[in-house]
Amino acid sequence: MQAENCILTPESAGFLAPGRAPSILATRVIHPQDHAGAHMKLQNPFRVAFVATLGVGLGIVLLQSVSTLSTILLYVGTALFLSLGLDPVISFLERRRLPRWAAVLITILALLGLFAGIILMVVPIIVDQVSQLVTQIERLVTSTTWEDDVKGWLKDIFPNLKVDLVWDTVAEWLGGVDWASITQGVLSAGVAIIGGLAGAFIVLILTIYFTASTPSLKAAVYQLVPASKRNRFVDLAEQITDSVGYYVIGQVSLATVNGLLSAIFLSIIQAPFAAVLACVAFFFSLIPLVGTLTGSTLIVLACLLPGLGSPLTALIAAIYYLIYMQIEAYVLAPRIMGRAVAVPGAVVVIAALAGGSLLGLLGALIAIPVAASVLIIYRQVLIPRQNLR
Repeated sequence: MQAENCILTPESAGFLAPGRAPSILATRVIHPQDHAGAHMKLQNPFRVAFVATLGVGLGIVLLQSVSTLSTILLYVGTALFLSLGLDPVISFLERRRLPRWAAVLITILALLGLFAGIILMVVPIIVDQVSQLVTQIERLVTSTTWEDDVKGWLKDIFPNLKVDLVWDTVAEWLGGVDWASITQGVLSAGVAIIGGLAGAFIVLILTIYFTASTPSLKAAVYQLVPASKRNRFVDLAEQITDSVGYYVIGQVSLATVNGLLSAIFLSIIQAPFAAVLACVAFFFSLIPLVGTLTGSTLIVLACLLPGLGSPLTALIAAIYYLIYMQIEAYVLAPRIMGRAVAVPGAVVVIAALAGGSLLGLLGALIAIPVAASVLIIYRQVLIPRQNLR
């Protein structure tokens, strides 16, 4: 045995602890290979490769399953989001000494009645105004003087614009448009609208189910947490669900206020298609951060339609929405959204962009409550743990 491959212990070298009686000198030799063998036992390479391959395959299957079920997962997520928004209303009714089933029934019936009332009141007006819009467009296209009318309208609004040059450029661009692909795109859009209506019905059914079974779903999730940490987990979960619920109610309330005021104001100034534009204001106000601005811009542009609106109407509408956005930002939003968790502006922008990139419009809608939930966990879990170190 070579010396460089051996390690002598203190006992073997003759170094004894103080007060220890000398004994027979031990010459125990420890090989470095013994330590390596204890900690680095070589496994069967075929078994390791097989397990790794199974793991990769399982990950690929899971990813493909998520991609295949993305639409269903989107429906389920939307329904959960809406049911959390209805939960504060049910809790409010329960505090008025109503049983849970009665509060759920009243809330669901009120929701269905609200949607039915909106459809019965708004849809006929929208259909009538859309038919008028189509008629106006057909009259504009079939008119023999429509080109001169549009040019004259452009010259009145933009006196310094070279209308003839712009007109020739647009005409040249339209000459190269593939109208067959546009027609196919319109048909695809129609199919998408039908699919969207079917999806909305599925989401409505799931929302009703989740709203009715929210306590049992929460209890089932809470049972998965160890008993020693369950109370803390329940407290955080209730704060997160309350925050999401208040956010949904607040955002819908702001959109309702904007839609109603827009309908009244646009009717007063005799804007074209006031009901349609009020619906545009309502639905765009559901989008956080940029929804009200985008909807207001579209409404102002609609007031500039030749033969339907006028520059004066568009100017009045622009002034109104500038004032309304200030009132919404500094008066309405702090009061209505006060019970939701305050999220810093930079986090709102980042969350909305990330949510929109991942899930489109729905992602932008749910990004802020998700960010608020993360902030709750950060403030009440991570920071206290760091302070205890």
